[in-house]
Amino acid sequence: MTYSRPPAPDELLPLEVFGNSARFLYDEEALAGPDEAARWLREHELLPAGNILTEGEVERLVRFRETLRDHLGGRTDAETITALNGYCRATLTGAGWAPDGAPTLFPATGHGAEGLIARLLALVHRADTTGELRRLKPCRAPECRWLFYDRSPGGNSIWCSMDICGARHKMRAHRSRRHEG
Repeated sequence: MTYSRPPAPDELLPLEVFGNSARFLYDEEALAGPDEAARWLREHELLPAGNILTEGEVERLVRFRETLRDHLGGRTDAETITALNGYCRATLTGAGWAPDGAPTLFPATGHGAEGLIARLLALVHRADTTGELRRLKPCRAPECRWLFYDRSPGGNSIWCSMDICGARHKMRAHRSRRHEG
């Protein structure tokens, strides 16, 4: 399956790429195990060369990915917020400004799963502060949840693709109305 949407802007691209490490519609999981996950993350420039991952780190990355998707989907329930705050406490040392003057959160480590989570959290925080994060969202189809950057003027797109998930939704709605009538 190919998506017709252009990728997120450079500053949000790592979040989009990481969030799309699973393609649920096709039962594909890039973070299936330590070797596969490390290889995929290196190929997508999310994990520095030489970093290895344990099974526990991979499980943590998968949980973080789903928490990230929930947050980007607008979930503000206690479970999601508690999880995000837990990741922050475990991976970040504090807030400050980067050498280029941009506000940032500093990682406790630059290695492994914790370093990746810290870098992604810093991106989330910065983009959330500027309002740019609201345009990076998961497809509303529960069987998909593919992350996409919404470039529509109103920022109100809900499907990763009208040709894929949008069409499926329309067909289900049509069949439901036809069945009820």
